[in-house]
Amino acid sequence: MSNKFKRPKYSVEFKQDAVKLVTEQGYTQQEAADSLGVSLSAIGRWVRTEQGYRSPSSGKQTNTNLAERAELEKLRKEVAKLKMERDILKKAAVFFAKENE
Repeated sequence: MSNKFKRPKYSVEFKQDAVKLVTEQGYTQQEAADSLGVSLSAIGRWVRTEQGYRSPSSGKQTNTNLAERAELEKLRKEVAKLKMERDILKKAAVFFAKENE
C-alpha cells in the first residue's frame, strides 16, 4: 500500500472564489488560505494561474497582465464612483422636482 499524499480536489468555482478573496477583497494569500482551510501553496498557485502566470519565460506577458489588471482595477473604481455620483444626482433631481411642485 502506498502512502502517497493526494491533493484534495476543489471545484473551479471554489478556486475562483478563493482567488477573488485575494485579488478583489484585499485578503493576503495567507489570510485566504487560513480562512478557507487550504494550503498557502494552493492559493498561490490558483492566483498565479488566474493572473496569467505560466512560466518564468513568459515575463513579458506577466508584466502586461499586471499593468492591464491595475488599469482594470482603476477603471472599476472610477465606474463605481461615477455610478454613486449619478445616483446622488438622480435623488437630488427628484427631491428638487417634488419641492417645486
